[in-house]
Amino acid sequence: MEKKNKKIFFLASFEDASILRKFTILFIITSIVPMVLLYYFYVQATQHSGQIGLPAKYYTYTMILMVLGVFIGFITIRSLLVKVINISKQNSKALENILSPETIKELNKGENEITVLSRSFSAVTKRLEENVRSLELAKKTLHAVMSKVGHGISNMENIDTFLELILETLTNALNGKVGTLMLLNDKKTDLVVKAVYGSSYDVKRRLNIKLFEGSPLLKVITEKKSRVVSGIFLQNNTSNPMMNSLFGENLLCAPLVYQDRVAGILTLSRQEAQKESFSEEDIELVFNLASQTAIAIENSKLNRDIEKTYFETISALALAVDAKDKYSHGHLDRVAKHALMIGKRLGLEESDLETLRDAARLHDLGKLGIPDEILKKDSGLSDEEWVIMRRHPEIGESIIKPVRSLQHLCDLIRHHHEKLDGTGYPDRLKADEISPLVRILSIADVYDALTTERPYRPRNTKSEAIRIMRSMKNHLDQDIVEILVEGLEAEEPT
Repeated sequence: MEKKNKKIFFLASFEDASILRKFTILFIITSIVPMVLLYYFYVQATQHSGQIGLPAKYYTYTMILMVLGVFIGFITIRSLLVKVINISKQNSKALENILSPETIKELNKGENEITVLSRSFSAVTKRLEENVRSLELAKKTLHAVMSKVGHGISNMENIDTFLELILETLTNALNGKVGTLMLLNDKKTDLVVKAVYGSSYDVKRRLNIKLFEGSPLLKVITEKKSRVVSGIFLQNNTSNPMMNSLFGENLLCAPLVYQDRVAGILTLSRQEAQKESFSEEDIELVFNLASQTAIAIENSKLNRDIEKTYFETISALALAVDAKDKYSHGHLDRVAKHALMIGKRLGLEESDLETLRDAARLHDLGKLGIPDEILKKDSGLSDEEWVIMRRHPEIGESIIKPVRSLQHLCDLIRHHHEKLDGTGYPDRLKADEISPLVRILSIADVYDALTTERPYRPRNTKSEAIRIMRSMKNHLDQDIVEILVEGLEAEEPT
């Protein structure tokens, strides 16, 4: 049994031996056997005076040549094996920059260089496969982010899209649970929740957080530095149960700083199971992102102010055109009033009502490009003059089209003179080609035109105007006409 164990130990030791030691042992074994046989025949030949074979001198020459061949073969093959061993060592050094020390230690357990080299290639292959999988995951993540960025770019008039994208990307990148962006109110006394990611909280509820004395959030604002705090202090100072879903115990707060002014705070909370706090790199990253977000918010405000000023300017120009004509003075306000009345009775959303109101104020803006002699002409227009007059919807559209925030009004301003049977202008749209909002604006415009005095006809009464509009079945949407009628009747004193 002991001999068997020794045999097994010897075989295991030989198996783990270095390739150079293996080669030396095997080479000696394979070389000694033929040399011993040759030496035996040489001795026999010298003892029997060459009676049993070739003369002794031939055996001598053969012995010398064999020894030389064995020596040369040994040196040549050994040099090749040394190169293989050097390659293995260089490979091990190169792997130190790729694999972990634990992995390298595991690879070098055996003394056999071929085994180490084989294990190394296997480890590198596994690492490459992991890297490929990581790259694929990064590619998918990048694709998802770029899709969201593209969606945000297509909705640039709404800064909320970008704020939500920023929170989502940041929360996922830092393995967070909930991201929240809060802006200071005008009095700088409260923070108003503007955007949230990772929680079911509805930002339309406009949650306000008081900045009381000693509050960590107040310190973030006054010091203009990021802080890692506990969100419990927030939960203990509000009666809103939804606060628990926005702020956790491990809470990173970064100020939204722009030109040394703080616009608000960006917060990020970790999962409850995560005990580790945010690293310095995390804090620096969030602070930089918060600063860039503050710039985006400020730019959005500036753009809104510029576009608001532009809208007010062109509205003033439209009113100036309205005021030039004594017959249509007040037309824009009345059309807006009737259009809003119809829209409200139809139950339209607030955004559509705002679109109707703004389009009504600007629908005749294109008359800025029509000569005064046509606009103020006391008699009916000639065919040539009508051609010029009918250009005003296109002119109006061209004035507002360059302004991104007003582009949603282009359809209404361009098409408010279209008719259901395709006889309108400028594009001769028919039936379903005319949008519901355009139909509402057209009916409000026609009603006011019929009930306003013109140089070529007297003003129609309300009942006469309704009768005329009901007869225009090929031109006007009769369902909307009836909504207008209902609204007018409801306005009459009882």
